[in-house]
Amino acid sequence: MKWIISDAPAGGAADNLATQLGISLLAARVLIARGYHDSASARRFLSPTAADLHDPFLLKDMSRAAERLARAVRDRESILLYGDYDVDGTSALVILKTAIDLAGGRAVCHVPHRILDGYGMKSEVVEEAAESGVKLIVSVDTGIRANEVVRHAATLAIDVIVTDHHLPEAELPPALAVLNPNRRDCAYPDKNLCGAVVAWKLAAGLMQVLDWEPARRQRILESLMKLAAIATVADVVPLTGENRGIVMRGLEGLASVRNPGLRALLDLAGFEDGVAPSARQVAFQIAPRINAAGRMASARDVLELFTTTDTARARTIAEQLHALNTDRQQTERGIVDAIVQQCIEQPVTDRDSALVFAAEGWHRGVVGIVASRMVERFHRPAFVLGIDQGVAYGSGRSIRAFHLLDALESMPELFTKFGGHRQAAGVTLDVARLDEFRERFRAHAAERLTPADFEATLDVDAEISLEEVNDASVADVLRLAPFGFGNPPPTFLVRGVEVAAPPDVKNERHLFLRFRASHHPGGQPGGSAARAGANMLRAKAWGFGERANEFAAGARVDLAIQFEEDAYSAARGYAPWQAIVKDVRPAASAEAASTAR
Repeated sequence: MKWIISDAPAGGAADNLATQLGISLLAARVLIARGYHDSASARRFLSPTAADLHDPFLLKDMSRAAERLARAVRDRESILLYGDYDVDGTSALVILKTAIDLAGGRAVCHVPHRILDGYGMKSEVVEEAAESGVKLIVSVDTGIRANEVVRHAATLAIDVIVTDHHLPEAELPPALAVLNPNRRDCAYPDKNLCGAVVAWKLAAGLMQVLDWEPARRQRILESLMKLAAIATVADVVPLTGENRGIVMRGLEGLASVRNPGLRALLDLAGFEDGVAPSARQVAFQIAPRINAAGRMASARDVLELFTTTDTARARTIAEQLHALNTDRQQTERGIVDAIVQQCIEQPVTDRDSALVFAAEGWHRGVVGIVASRMVERFHRPAFVLGIDQGVAYGSGRSIRAFHLLDALESMPELFTKFGGHRQAAGVTLDVARLDEFRERFRAHAAERLTPADFEATLDVDAEISLEEVNDASVADVLRLAPFGFGNPPPTFLVRGVEVAAPPDVKNERHLFLRFRASHHPGGQPGGSAARAGANMLRAKAWGFGERANEFAAGARVDLAIQFEEDAYSAARGYAPWQAIVKDVRPAASAEAASTAR
């Protein structure tokens, strides 16, 4: 793994920022490494407020959309909300339906079935809506490439408002309004919103047009922000800018939840009332349970979960989602094992600049997750597709250096449907064109990537010493949360520490370790975790069982570490945080093997 060490100044600039903000040098160095050089921008990053959220009417077409939706509410028109089956899409549906219901409107939701319907808007659904008297359709987290469906709706005298965040084609759908921060003529300051936040913005616009009293508007939007925060984390959009404020405030709100469905979901995930999950916990413990409905069954269960007022029913649905998530994990593991076996029989080489795996019967609900696992394993773009009745359906994920949607747009004739982002995309194609897709995708990547791009990298924010690591300095680092895409947990380089004792191996896979500053031979192993002046560090190394020999007692090593909160450690009398080893090398090797960024 290549360590990419920040070249941000570590001297006077960090000292000044630490003094101005009253924070530790560790946190100040991270802020500077991430571009927050002045106290004003750093303060906004550390403590975003409601005032830092952008006016929804900065979105192109918002006035037109909010006015039309308000008219539909006032006139009691039948409104169809057309969504998607993932966390982002279902959250967007619940957010907008809740706002419309509270305003006295009449809205019904359509969420497609992943297997039976596939992604995107369908003309037959629009025709059914017309027959039932619908005069307004609002898409959420979908629709930006549904030009023909929108045109068809117009012939049926149905207005369409598209709310989406996916990258548009050159021609926008001919809708009454198109709310998408990524449309080229939209000057909205933050382009990285997820679909649920775009819907949340429309809800805010509706409340403003209906002239809701400000305090009520703020109260409702704060409540809906909880789902917007979950969707933002789940959809893996950058946790910077406006998204950071939404996620921070939304996660704080999850400590006190009255919605029966959300409360039941949090209970099953192990979060008691009064405890707010972190972004990482949302990503790995909450979002997968919500997503499991759309992956393995019907996402309509999620809508019922979040809209029911029946506590017992909410608990039943939450338990069903938990069981579906267990099924999803087993199904995913089976596909991963099959691909790994393929790669043993036919190893991936540097010639394989991009990968396409496909097989009959692979469950379409989990192929996107499996594609992520393949990118993690091989560090190159990968698609995983399931084949059903001569058609291949699947998802792709990418690495930082490669734009996935651009690759697909270079060969559009291969697909019956495709779309997505730079890092994630979906495709549908005839199985007869699968080999051609594999070869053209590989060739496209080969022209743009080098073997160096296939090497896993670790971004290091700053070099520190063990003497700087204590409860107060780590607490300041953890204030930089929520961590996720665009704002990963800070990584620190500690050079030349001594392994204080042989590793304690747990379950043959994980290591519990102790280190001390090599120039401090009097330090004693054990005790609290790296408290001030101890020159000691307790750390965990997940999945390092096969590397235990690199931690021989007395060895001097360079460590790349991160910090995370650890309530279990605190309950046992240790520090309320834990150091996590991300990589290790023999001492003094890091400088030669690393690259400054």
